[in-house]
Amino acid sequence: MAKTKQFTISLDNQPGAVAAIARTLGDAKVNILSLLGTVQGTAGSVQLIVDDARRAKKALDSARISYQETPAESLDLPNKPGALSQCLNKLAAKGVNLSSIHATAAKGGKKAVVVYTAETVVKAATATA
Repeated sequence: MAKTKQFTISLDNQPGAVAAIARTLGDAKVNILSLLGTVQGTAGSVQLIVDDARRAKKALDSARISYQETPAESLDLPNKPGALSQCLNKLAAKGVNLSSIHATAAKGGKKAVVVYTAETVVKAATATA
């Protein structure tokens, strides 16, 4: 498990909105490791995990893109049925209330990557140990 930062950016639901964020970070040599975007009506949000949070903040600030920075956890799980359930059951048993979660795995890959934020990050760290 690795501690990281999640950036949440609110945006208008329009063509190119996410591309502008990706361009801003790419131009600053910030690699996006994980991205989740959602929309409701005319507004949406993007949640990002990047390889260099300090550089990302500088790039977003320079571009005047507002964001919320939240402590997050990133962990690798076996890419097999039940692995996510086992992890989430451990977190729940410790009283960890998830605020957000997203996960992905490459088809045929041996691992899945899960990123989550929680109301109780300290408890989350001990739940997966």
